Amino acid sequence: MNGRREDCDRAQLVLLAAAVAAAALVPMALAYLTLGAHPDVAATAERDTPGEDTLRALDRAAQNASAAVGRHPWSGRERAVATFDAALASDVRGIETARLSETVAVDVTRNETAARAWATGNCPDGPNRAFGACDVVDGVVVQERAGEATLLAIAFDVRVTEQAGTTRLTVVLRVR
Repeated sequence: MNGRREDCDRAQLVLLAAAVAAAALVPMALAYLTLGAHPDVAATAERDTPGEDTLRALDRAAQNASAAVGRHPWSGRERAVATFDAALASDVRGIETARLSETVAVDVTRNETAARAWATGNCPDGPNRAFGACDVVDGVVVQERAGEATLLAIAFDVRVTEQAGTTRLTVVLRVR
């Protein structure tokens, strides 16, 4: 009878050890599923190019900077653009230096010619025009609306240099 009792105790001990081991695996399995840990995540994820990242960051920066521009009379449009420039400058510097540690160099400059071309196509002349004249100040397109200067767009030349080569882009970003 004594041998049978030991077998029963041993079986209960094995069962208890299996339960403890299973209980320890549950949080690990849950973390694996919750966090999406998968060995091929990095290999299958599509990544944007540094040029696409730069354009997206510039667009965000331009939108944020335009929100900082208050109301200016049409005669003070240069002041409106200067306020916009002041709000945009630190973001552009940040964009240019953000990926230097990854050996990606970004150079952002204004493109007055692209801004004028955009203004010509998007600020038409004629008697049925709803708003006033457009002007380009330092690569920023402004339009007279109800006697005030309204920012419409900004044109950039962007050069992104990385190990794979150099990409040159000209982009006009609408603001507001």
